[in-house]
Order: sequence, then C-alpha cells, then structure tokens
Amino acid sequence: MRAKPRIAGPGENAVMITRVADGQWHALEDDLVVGRGHARHRPDGRLYVSIDAWHDEPFDRLAEAMSADLPAPLHTVVDEADVELTARLRRAGFTIRRREWEYVVPTDPRATGLDEVLPPPGVTIVPAGRADEALLRAVDRAIRDEVEATVGWHSMPAEVVHGPDGDTVVDPSTYTVAAAPDRYLGLIRVVIPIRPRIGLLAVRAGERRRGIARALLAHALDTLHRAGFTEAWTEVQESNHAASALFESVGARRAGSNLELVR
Repeated sequence: MRAKPRIAGPGENAVMITRVADGQWHALEDDLVVGRGHARHRPDGRLYVSIDAWHDEPFDRLAEAMSADLPAPLHTVVDEADVELTARLRRAGFTIRRREWEYVVPTDPRATGLDEVLPPPGVTIVPAGRADEALLRAVDRAIRDEVEATVGWHSMPAEVVHGPDGDTVVDPSTYTVAAAPDRYLGLIRVVIPIRPRIGLLAVRAGERRRGIARALLAHALDTLHRAGFTEAWTEVQESNHAASALFESVGARRAGSNLELVR
C-alpha cells in the first residue's frame, strides 16, 4: 500500500493516492475517498483502466499514479458523448485510437426481415447452451487466430468477459453456433445481464459469404424476441463496414459511440 501526497497550498488538504489492492487505487482528501481507479487485463492481454473522480485534481493524481505503477500501454473506453472525461484522459496523455458504434437492434422478425432466413445447406444452428464445449473452444480459437493473422484482434470490439489462464470462452451457455457435421463454422455470443448484448458474431474465414452470420443473427434475435426482449445492443468497430452493413440491414440504429483511448 503506497500513498503519494501532493504539496498542498495554504488552506488546502493534500490529495493522497493509495494503492488499496491489486488493480485498485483510491484518491483520499481529508481521509475521504474522492476518486477511484481500477485496472484489469482483457482476454487479449490488453490492460484497461478506468478512473472515477468528481474533480480534476484527484483524477489527474490517479492517472499519474496508475501510469507510474502499470506497464504501458494502458487502454480505456469512454462514451464519446462524455466530452469532459475524454478531455481529462487526453490531458493525462491518452490519445484516441478508434471509435465503436453502439447499435440498438430490434428482435421482432417482422422488423428485422429475418423471419424466413435459414442456414445454408449442410449447416445447422445449435442453440445456446447446447454446443459441444470442445468444438466451441476449437472454433473460438480458430477464429481468433484468423483475425490475429489479418487485421489483428485489437481491431475487434473491446470485450468485457475474461477468465483464468486466458480462457476466452468463459460461459459456453451464452454461445449459439453454426455447425457442419464435423466442426463448428461460426458463433454468436449473447449476454443478458440487464439488457441483451451481442458481444461477438464471427464466422471462420473460409465459410464467409454463405449467409451463416445472418442465420446466426436471425436465430439469436428470434430467441430474444420469444423471451420477451424487444431490443438487443451491440458495438461495431467504425472501420468494420461489413458488420455495420449487416446490422443496419436488419433495422439496427446507431444509439451512440464509444472511444478507445491508449497511453
């Protein structure tokens, strides 16, 4: 545990920065917590940080202390509409790396136009919770390796799930897959903490342009619709025009945007 005071002016209380646990910092002023910082690694190895403070002084001190304690590069994601937070991060040495569009996706097949969409011949859709775990992990690893070998996994939306030892399939029950007789060809992950979120939709490189992604999306949205959800959410990298075109073709609308910044 370390405390880093600044030199206080007349009538001021020093802001003390304390590392209270692994990946957690507090900013203290007059023994009151006036800011918090957190850091954790994502599945792809990137280190993400967040800083929550009402005022500039504790924010700047937290950013300074965390940057000194942690290995570079540091990543963070903010709502682009939060101009004040973005300005604070840029003042702390972060630069904008990319933008993600946030989409609201209707689930009603009558709205999406997916009511008659079927997978291509020889491909079946295995509902969430029924996938073979070994085959699921195999297709997840294969897709990640293909992405890493081309545009790089860093180009994919910033993920929030993580598991021990780099496990990227934390909860197999959240995945719906497209299956051939001997292997899986694609997958879609839907998480429902409060509102349904499509965290990943991907198809193996050699199986694209066959309608597999659209069939996976149709199944996932229809399942949500029958469960009583009218909308789902997802994020798409600004440069991923194919993904944007797919979601917009089913009636998805942009509801905002997130910025990933890096120091």
